[in-house]
Amino acid sequence: MACLSPSQLQKFQEDGFLVLEGFLSAEDCVAMQQRIDDIVAKMDVPLHCRTEFSTQEDEQLRAQGSTDYFLSSGDKIRFFFEKGVFDEKGNFLVPPEKSINKIGHALHAHDPVFKSITHSPKMQALVRSLGLQMPVVVQSMYIFKQPHIGGEVSPHQDATFLYTEPLGRVLGMWIALEDATLENGCLWFIPGSHISGISRRMIRAPLGSGPGTSFLGSEPCWDNSLFVPMPVRRGALVLIHGEVVHKSEQNLSDRSRQAYTFHLMEAAGTVWSPENWLQPTADLPFPSLYT
Repeated sequence: MACLSPSQLQKFQEDGFLVLEGFLSAEDCVAMQQRIDDIVAKMDVPLHCRTEFSTQEDEQLRAQGSTDYFLSSGDKIRFFFEKGVFDEKGNFLVPPEKSINKIGHALHAHDPVFKSITHSPKMQALVRSLGLQMPVVVQSMYIFKQPHIGGEVSPHQDATFLYTEPLGRVLGMWIALEDATLENGCLWFIPGSHISGISRRMIRAPLGSGPGTSFLGSEPCWDNSLFVPMPVRRGALVLIHGEVVHKSEQNLSDRSRQAYTFHLMEAAGTVWSPENWLQPTADLPFPSLYT
């Protein structure tokens, strides 16, 4: 059943995250993986657009904030790569299909397979049971977490990058397309960390004013003992409150940890910050989940 029970809703409200095992079928997972294989097989990224993805602040500003390829990806399907997969000329050092960190940020809008999953009746019923009246999809990503080289995702809050006023209006939907284990980089959370606001914001610089993004505030040095691992099976869905602190470790195993994730905003009574790196466009306004 897609709707949350009262006890599940209470658990999500207390912890800031909730695991729903078996939310998607194996067939749904395979359909998304096969579709991504097709997209990757046709990948053609010019040398000057080969952007390495990072969640470390200084590397983010160098590799992402200064490139239009990232900043203009909100309404497109674009490719972002692991560190160390290119030589000094931008040529691949590993097979291209093994080099990708993620594909973002509008699979939900432009690809029929991912659009169908995102807007499925089951997903809509789940979100209705959370009480969202006007949820819109703001971005989507396919995350590869490649064997041996899949990079860590440092502790963060999604609202750092997807800021709203008031806070508490962003929800992440993270779907495991393969088993996520301690060895291949499952998610880790600090339960209850969503109730204290955010510690920093990533803001987009005015056009023509220098580096594309900068940060206001700084990420605290989180106590590692506070994090709880959340290994899940293929097909599980993890609900992620926009302010809960979470991370994942580097994948040093020989198995990937693929996932599809998208973010919703409750649009009723909410202001999407004009300083966010991601902005709706005339070609792609944030679509309603319920259509």
